[in-house]
Amino acid sequence: MANVKIKLVKSLVGRKQAQIATAHSLGLRKIGVEVVQPDNAATQGKIAKISHLVEVTEA
Repeated sequence: MANVKIKLVKSLVGRKQAQIATAHSLGLRKIGVEVVQPDNAATQGKIAKISHLVEVTEA
């Protein structure tokens, strides 16, 4: 199964609570943190919701 690497590049301060919760569910809490998640529909939906805050690459 493929994986994606997700990096938080913008701050969560001042964002809507739903966006903060989405970032936390992916394991992103601070700027610069990178996590590896499975590339499935659930992960892609979360990425789409906060796409303006993250950078995504293939792992």
